[in-house]
Amino acid sequence: MDSIVFIIVAALLGMGVGIVIGRYLLKKVFKKIEREALEKAKLIEKEAELKSESIKQQKMLEAKEKYLKLKAEFEEEVNKKKNIILQNEAKVKQRESVVAKLAEQNSRKEAELESMKETLEAQIEIVNKKKEELEKLRLQQVSQLEKIANLSLQEARNQLIEALKEEAKSKASAYVKDIMEQAKLTATKEAKKIVIETIQRTATEQAIENCVSVFNIENEDIKGKIIGREGRNIRTLEAATGVEIIVDDTPEAIIISGFDPVRREVARLALHRLVQDGRIHPARIEEVVAKTFKNIEEEIAEIGERTVIELGIHGLHPELIKLVGRMRFRSSYGQNLLQHSREVARMCATMASELGLNAKLAKRAGLLHDIGKVSPDEPELPHAILGMELAKKYKEHPEVCNAIGAHHDEIEMTSMISPIVQVCDAISGARPGARREVMESYMKRLKELEQLAMSFDGVTKCFAIQAGRELRIMVDAENVNDERAGLLSFEISKTIEEKMQYPGQIKVTVIREMRAVSYAK
Repeated sequence: MDSIVFIIVAALLGMGVGIVIGRYLLKKVFKKIEREALEKAKLIEKEAELKSESIKQQKMLEAKEKYLKLKAEFEEEVNKKKNIILQNEAKVKQRESVVAKLAEQNSRKEAELESMKETLEAQIEIVNKKKEELEKLRLQQVSQLEKIANLSLQEARNQLIEALKEEAKSKASAYVKDIMEQAKLTATKEAKKIVIETIQRTATEQAIENCVSVFNIENEDIKGKIIGREGRNIRTLEAATGVEIIVDDTPEAIIISGFDPVRREVARLALHRLVQDGRIHPARIEEVVAKTFKNIEEEIAEIGERTVIELGIHGLHPELIKLVGRMRFRSSYGQNLLQHSREVARMCATMASELGLNAKLAKRAGLLHDIGKVSPDEPELPHAILGMELAKKYKEHPEVCNAIGAHHDEIEMTSMISPIVQVCDAISGARPGARREVMESYMKRLKELEQLAMSFDGVTKCFAIQAGRELRIMVDAENVNDERAGLLSFEISKTIEEKMQYPGQIKVTVIREMRAVSYAK
């Protein structure tokens, strides 16, 4: 028991001693750490002071450099401004000297003007005195003349005026007569010149329309499909389109005959679609023909729109635009109506501008002058009157309406555009090759033209082109030199003038082509 107590007491004493020793050791360790921390703090403080000193020195150097730089810039700027001020001062001094000189010159000129003014006043005074003397002398002479002639001044003046009136009347009447004769000659010459220039400037190719169209096919087997069993396909197509389909021995071609160009075009397009599709039977034919008719109507509207856009005509009613497009599929004496109307429109505009009239209205009237020929109603009226009624219905200008109605003299002309449209319509219709009535004489004239040129020596080939308005001649380069070629062109043109009759003018072009040929062996 005593031993246990001893052990406990010993343990407690050991623990107390350990605690005391631990505290002592900890205190010693803490003091060491505190001392080391103080030393580190002092080092850090010392380093911070050194760094701050270096930064301070660096900033001071930078500030000094910046100050020096700004000082230099400021001094440079001051020097520049000082130089500018000095220059301006020099300019001001120079201008002051110039102004002083000018002022001196002005004062000198003022003195001269003052002296001139005094001289002029003296001269004016002398002139006034002489005028008074002259007036006195004139009055004396007048009184003496009155005594001699027994006439007063007013009576003499009246007699002189009457004599001058009679003389002026006789001279004026002779002058007016000469002017009128010269004006008639000039007017006739100018009118011919305007018509000829208009024809030449509006020269267009004319194509003769006929009553048949040709549909080309790739092989003969298609003909059998188009005819169909016992001819039912071809009968259906003819009934649907209103044309005659001629399938004969003509190789790779089918003839479409009919007086209506629209129907012929519908039949041609329908055949084209059927052949491409391959399904050719009555129901399909009727379906395709119906679609084609609809497409043709759309195409007619498009043709009308393209025409008015090309001619620069604006504000035309949509129904009139459709009628313009329909003219593409109408012919008059074999002449395509749309081509004819376009040509008349251009010639009307040219002629109106030459005469100082409204070219736009003239062009509009020229395009619409035959609109009555394609009217869907087709009453028993002349086409000119019908066209005029259509133009009035769609609110066209009164001058345009009158020009349409009067171009065949059915009504009286009330504007200057009306005779222009009538003349241009006649010019276009009478153009060689335009209409079938003059086709034979036209072909004969072209052949005679070529034969005439071929009769000259040195001519190897000759071609009449541009509807007979140009003669293109090829000559032998070995036998005809350049000088002879020019002379030949003149001789042929003179011979044509003497021996042939033709509208407008014919351009004679002689071409001399030199070819050099050699062979490399």
